[in-house]
Amino acid sequence: MAVEQPTAHAGGQSPVHAGEQSRIHNIGYRNYDGPRLGRAYARRSLYSQSLRGAYGLGRSVKSKVLPMLLFVVMCVPALIMVAVAVATKAKDLPVDYTRYAIIMQAVIGLYVASQAPQSVSRDLRFKTVPLYFSRPIETADYVRAKYAALASAMFILTAAPLLVLYAGALLAKLDFTDQTKGFAQGLVSVALLSLLFAGIGLVISAVTPRRGFGIAAVIAVLTISYGAVSTVQAIADAQNSTSAVPWLGLFSPVTLIDGMQTAFLGASSSFPGEQGPSSAQGVVFLIVVLGLIAGCYGLLMRRYRKVGL
Repeated sequence: MAVEQPTAHAGGQSPVHAGEQSRIHNIGYRNYDGPRLGRAYARRSLYSQSLRGAYGLGRSVKSKVLPMLLFVVMCVPALIMVAVAVATKAKDLPVDYTRYAIIMQAVIGLYVASQAPQSVSRDLRFKTVPLYFSRPIETADYVRAKYAALASAMFILTAAPLLVLYAGALLAKLDFTDQTKGFAQGLVSVALLSLLFAGIGLVISAVTPRRGFGIAAVIAVLTISYGAVSTVQAIADAQNSTSAVPWLGLFSPVTLIDGMQTAFLGASSSFPGEQGPSSAQGVVFLIVVLGLIAGCYGLLMRRYRKVGL
């Protein structure tokens, strides 16, 4: 409802009586009386929207190019390996399931760098985060939905080529038990990798509303840390400091996953001299991985509590 107020006449004369000039207009606002789906529905909707957005679905064609291209790049080597294994009647796949993501870590890092800022930077730049928190979504709902969506998108990216390898291994009539065990170990590995990389990417991207800065920062953190750790490990191995090689792997996300799966999932290590961590050292690697995942979630919660004020 809207009330039209009386106006003064020209020449400074006093306005006429309100009852003679006021008008009441019905502009059609009504109370919503439909079902209220609550926080759970809003959280699922935000998760679904964010997951689709990680592959450009529901967005412009230009937004689909990079994520879809990276997905294809991840799967093509697996298809080639399967074709070679079938054609040559090989007794095993050229690459273990647990090794594939480590070999393709540059592609995975590029995907995180491109999609983590896309997931959160626009909300920060356009200051829409407080609108999410107005109702019914709370800070925890927003963080969980965004984190779960990016981790799910990364799991799809990293698990799809493993599925291609597994299907090809069965077509090549390789041992079913060995291939199933290796496939399961690979899925565990990429699940942890997806959670860790998604957390790191979101924490870095949530610091700045500028997507370009977020992309550069994520690439720098993942690439520089891996290059620095690999270089120092090689130096330590060359100087016969072999006991230090596994511990140095704690300082890079990629080498963390590598060391953890070497200790517990039967993977071959990419550390210099294949000096992966022992089972006891692997416990430390696993604790650090889980601690980083929990820490990333905590930092995101703290960040968005401040943004939502």
